[in-house]
Amino acid sequence: MGITKTEGFETRVTRMAEILKALGHPARLSIMEHLAKSPSCICNNLVEELPLAQPTISRHLSELKKVGLIQGTTEGKNVCYCINDEIWSLVKEAIGEISQTLLFNKDCC
Repeated sequence: MGITKTEGFETRVTRMAEILKALGHPARLSIMEHLAKSPSCICNNLVEELPLAQPTISRHLSELKKVGLIQGTTEGKNVCYCINDEIWSLVKEAIGEISQTLLFNKDCC
């Protein structure tokens, strides 16, 4: 397996690719949907919602946190997670820019 080449691309493009890659798993999208429906979430709630074991959910939470899509605070033995609004706004903006570009290029294919 080769190393993905990221040199030569704009920093914002590389960053968005990392974020979108993290969202490219059904479990992570489900976690984001669950967090969007509630202001915060304790990891144990996700275990009840998703058909995955707690260690697997923790790994997916870690990936989402690594790219900044979610943030967490520790409360006793539990970690409460919520969506990082700043990063989510960047995702929406990037998708919006691509969508706008597609609206103006209807003559292709």
